[in-house]
Amino acid sequence: MSDAHDPLQPPVIAASGFREYDLRWRYPAEVNLPGMAEVGLGIATQMRVRGIEPRIVVGCDFRSYSLAVKQALILGLVRGGIAVSDIGTVVSPLAYFARDHLAIGPVAMVTASHNPNGWTGVKLGFTPPLTHGQLEMAELRDIILSGNAAPAPGGSWLPVSGLREIWLDGLAQGPRLRRPLRVVCATGNGTAGAFAPALLERLGATVIPLHTDLDAGFPHYNPNPESLQMLDDMARAVRESGADLALGFDGDGDRCGVVDDRGNEVPADKMGLILARGWAADHPGAHFIADVKSTGLFATDPVLRAAGATVEYGPTGHSYMKQRLRDTGALAGFEKSAHYYLNPPLGRGYDCALTIAVHILRRLDCTGLRLSDLVAELPQSFTSPTMAPACPDDRKYEVVRRLTERLRDMQSAGERLAGRRITEIVTVNGARVMLDHGGWSLVRASSNTPNLVVVCESPQSPADLRDIFAATDALLRAEPDVGAYDQVIPA
Repeated sequence: MSDAHDPLQPPVIAASGFREYDLRWRYPAEVNLPGMAEVGLGIATQMRVRGIEPRIVVGCDFRSYSLAVKQALILGLVRGGIAVSDIGTVVSPLAYFARDHLAIGPVAMVTASHNPNGWTGVKLGFTPPLTHGQLEMAELRDIILSGNAAPAPGGSWLPVSGLREIWLDGLAQGPRLRRPLRVVCATGNGTAGAFAPALLERLGATVIPLHTDLDAGFPHYNPNPESLQMLDDMARAVRESGADLALGFDGDGDRCGVVDDRGNEVPADKMGLILARGWAADHPGAHFIADVKSTGLFATDPVLRAAGATVEYGPTGHSYMKQRLRDTGALAGFEKSAHYYLNPPLGRGYDCALTIAVHILRRLDCTGLRLSDLVAELPQSFTSPTMAPACPDDRKYEVVRRLTERLRDMQSAGERLAGRRITEIVTVNGARVMLDHGGWSLVRASSNTPNLVVVCESPQSPADLRDIFAATDALLRAEPDVGAYDQVIPA
């Protein structure tokens, strides 16, 4: 394997890294530093082709190699004639904020998000608050891999400082909390540790830090608030400290996981439903978007219906959700992966874990209730964790296509899944199979890693949930390209 830090090595850029809405590679096996410089040149070329003003905001997360990757990317951008405003080590939503604050539309955030160490990538967009989707990524891939990226004059580099305080002050604007909420703040030693505790303190919360020191080695676990390891640690910290809740932030600060005062995880889609209930009361007739992995309660919730709120289910993925939020004017969007998207007046149209943390604490503050009380008010449902059976990148979409056809054949023939009639198959992103009692099962291809995504829900019982999963898994076992799961529903 070539040395990623040797500028004399030829560029390495694997085509598989151009994903649906992110650039993401294993580093340095799939992309090296010369390769990242070529990526920067390709982005610059794409900007010129599209007539975009040649200015861009660039930041990076806190990993041992992110600074080097960012510098290589900047080298390519400058070579391509772009004026780079380098905002340093930040979380992704601060990079998005910088687009507005600096009046610079394009952004390139070097981050592997919640992926473990050994990965790198770029979250990229030209027009706020949007980021590249599938078409833009395909165009960029073709520019770079075809060798059509070309230098241009006029490039420059300018470091920008001071944004952290401006951003945090803006997020904390408004009255301080009236209740002395005790909050476990968990960041898994990732980048959010430099921002989230300070924000919670500005709000007036008592912060109980949990692995908030920045450590690029992630000595405890990968900062991913969807993983059971991080959630279990958050739950332990709540029980031991008597905290009111725990908030967990991922590696680049755009996802927020939640554990309630009893030490129970609050799944992000149900946390979203709790927030949507309050927002629907304040904004009658509000429209919301939930991704296809989210609970079916959004569609049936009596509180939302009484407020005249409407809900649609859309594709998973931050670029899709931002685009749909802008197109529909929806007040908010929710993903089961703990991304929350807020349009004005709640947010700025993109996903920001720190913004949603503010809303969660203010919701508790104004209701005077415990988080477990708000959870208990929701209708009953039983939902699986987000499970990820292995499946190669070059085969996963074909596997989902075949599975969708099999499910359609089952529906046409009147066959049942887990003893239930199939009432609908939603194919906006994978195959979400709706069952006659309100339960459902989803299989889709992961956009960023070599695996599928499987989620199931039952309105009836844990046993019924296991039956739905078992029936779904039996269909997947017929596919030789599907491997082992990262986790399964506990027995």
